[in-house]
Amino acid sequence: MLCQVCHKNEATVHYTEVSGSKVIEIHLCEKCAIEKGVSIKPQFLLGGLMSGLVEFEKSAKIVKGKKCPGCGLTYDDFKRMGRLGCSKCYETFKQSLTALLETIHGSSVHAGKVPAIVDRKVDKGLILKKLRERLRKLVEKEEFEEAARLRDEIRKLDK
Repeated sequence: MLCQVCHKNEATVHYTEVSGSKVIEIHLCEKCAIEKGVSIKPQFLLGGLMSGLVEFEKSAKIVKGKKCPGCGLTYDDFKRMGRLGCSKCYETFKQSLTALLETIHGSSVHAGKVPAIVDRKVDKGLILKKLRERLRKLVEKEEFEEAARLRDEIRKLDK
């Protein structure tokens, strides 16, 4: 599939934007994605997976005999299936899972991800929301000069 912007290079970045009930899919080459401000960060690297599995093997010795009290899953079951059986598995195999996640993903905490272009819109929306709330309070206090200044600032940002 060719890039929808330059129509020359192969599209390697697939960006989906959801606005209300409208879904727009955009397919870009790496160069056009960077120009549009879409963040390109590899989220999964095979090397990280392999080293993560090695670390998991080392820490697995600690939980080798453990069974999940919720579903009865053992380490060998998890290793064979690649899936945990229930929410209690996370606590039972926590030490091994933490090491595995940190090695593969760089963190054991899920932070989510937002394309850079959307992130800017979210920041702007949050700023506008806070400014409008502040404006409402100024009007309630009858501080009209400050409210007018803030109103003008909101109009500039809202464009």
